[in-house]
Amino acid sequence: MISNHVMHVDIETYCELDLTKCGVYAYATHPSFEILLISYAFDDGPVRAIDLASNIENFIPVEFWQALDSDVFVKVAHNASFEMVCLNTKWPGKIIPSQWQCTMAMALQNGFPGSLKQLSEVLKLEKGKLGIGGSLINVFSKPCKPTKANGGRTRNLPAHNPDKWEMFVKYNIRDVEAEQEIYIYLTHYGVKMPEFEREVYLLDKKINDRGVKVDMTLVEGAIAIDEAEGEKNTTELQTMTGLENPNSGVQFKSWLSEMGLEVPSFTKNTAQELLQSVDDDFIKRAIKLKLLISKTSTAKYEAIKRSVCKDGRIHGLFQYYGASRSGRFAGRLVQLQNLPQNHIGGRELDTLRNCIKERDGDLINLIWGNVPDMLSQAIRTALVAKEGHKFIVADYSAIEARVIAWLAGEKWRTKLFESGGDIYCESASQMFGVPVVKHGVNGELRQKGKVAELACGYGGGVGALKAMGADKMGLSEQEMQDIVNKWRKSSPHIIKFWKLIDSAFREVAENGGIQIVANKISIERIGASVIINLPSKRPLIYRDVKLGAVADSNDITYMGQNQTTKKWERIKTYGGKLTENVVQAIARDILAIAMLRLDREGYEIVGHIHDEVIIEAPQTAKVEDVCQIMCKPMSWSKGLCLNAAGYETPYYLKD
Repeated sequence: MISNHVMHVDIETYCELDLTKCGVYAYATHPSFEILLISYAFDDGPVRAIDLASNIENFIPVEFWQALDSDVFVKVAHNASFEMVCLNTKWPGKIIPSQWQCTMAMALQNGFPGSLKQLSEVLKLEKGKLGIGGSLINVFSKPCKPTKANGGRTRNLPAHNPDKWEMFVKYNIRDVEAEQEIYIYLTHYGVKMPEFEREVYLLDKKINDRGVKVDMTLVEGAIAIDEAEGEKNTTELQTMTGLENPNSGVQFKSWLSEMGLEVPSFTKNTAQELLQSVDDDFIKRAIKLKLLISKTSTAKYEAIKRSVCKDGRIHGLFQYYGASRSGRFAGRLVQLQNLPQNHIGGRELDTLRNCIKERDGDLINLIWGNVPDMLSQAIRTALVAKEGHKFIVADYSAIEARVIAWLAGEKWRTKLFESGGDIYCESASQMFGVPVVKHGVNGELRQKGKVAELACGYGGGVGALKAMGADKMGLSEQEMQDIVNKWRKSSPHIIKFWKLIDSAFREVAENGGIQIVANKISIERIGASVIINLPSKRPLIYRDVKLGAVADSNDITYMGQNQTTKKWERIKTYGGKLTENVVQAIARDILAIAMLRLDREGYEIVGHIHDEVIIEAPQTAKVEDVCQIMCKPMSWSKGLCLNAAGYETPYYLKD
């Protein structure tokens, strides 16, 4: 028996599917899927490579099987979910997630980038990831284009290019060597993953493994309708304009110019402005058609179709710690976090779903008049509960507003939540000095209160209000500035909190020590990193913090992954942004704790979106029981007023 207690694993695979588009679960269950290479090592020992592609007998050393089967050995991989899913597909029953650790998850939780290549560079590893991997994966892990030179083959095998295959084996070995270094760094020199986070990671794996059922009749109906509508609208627009490709923005702009309309660019916004200013019905119809054929209403339906597995479910929709600052989960494949909302419900939504399933685009047009929009509205309903079950969908009410009020000690807000009040109405009332009632007296001001809450809570001003659409509500810049001023006047303790956390962070970054903010969070420095310890004891880690790193400024900056460019670079922060990180992180912890509690009670979670949980439940399950579990206080949340509400439905929707 092997005495080592850690086995590092990395695999290389082949499949006809595009992994980045379909996800690992559909990829690994496709008939063309194969495991080509397995490299492994015990502790910091030498790496051994198993060449399954060249070994027709698929011989695997006994020591590998012993370690894989034994609960004595921790199996470690980077993005371990990939290895677990692939190995479990090849050898069912061999994988027990609780025996695995993921260096990517550990890195993300410690404020580092998740990519093995980036992480190797940031940690300055002696044996980082080889840069040739991408080209070798293209050669051996994906189908190749048949040519005369390659004899018309559609796949490259080791025998077709022995030199490159040798490099591919070395690449696989090097990945394990990099993972060994990373694991040693994170376990011996970094901040270890707390046990609570380990539980959250394993629950994330459990939810991804479970997946969610899909109504494929609806999905395929939506795609068919969209194709038919697109062809019909394109043909009509071609006939009207005489353009070869009316979907071309350049060609359509040129046609508008011929019609006497000069526009700098044709976008959704400029098109709406044109529709307001143009009187000619012919031109209006052309603009509307252009908008219709430009709208991508089925991209998510296509993503579902690519990702659905043989069991009729989509798996792998969530990534643990996808948001590097707050630790929130990220959406993958279909991106549940940004699905379009449905603005119709009840029997009307049932009617729409039936029309889509029957591929009756004409009836959709007749009833609602905008096929792409209605297809978008129905996308949520493609996710359905399995036979004999229903969805229970429950979410927290104004969770971020509740958390920030609790953190900052904004007592009027806390009292409002305790009495069951509406924060958007009350915020508007505080700003404008008049009573505001939803659907009642001064009800029109509630939307301004909502926009102000979402835009101003983290130090935002006029720019943040514009980003939330305040200018489209008809508000001038002066009116927006007035809203900002009134919001801040009504919430002095929140403004004070921005300043407190900014000052404490700066003090720790410059002089070390520990700072306590509002008796709820602590801030400390470890080496060059500054750590915010949340009430849950989870650390938010800001790497290589500096003050005044940019010339002629005293800005706070740290090294992190730019969420847009995905590059590891210096990022600026400030009191309002730090407050946002903390509030969203606490809200994430609240949802994570609730999901762990629900899971322990036997509720089968199939999805979650920031403050919402989707449960596939038997018909006897009750919404109020779910909400009661969600609102149970945490040991660290004294004084935090939580409220959750939910509904039951046969398919997912926004109630």
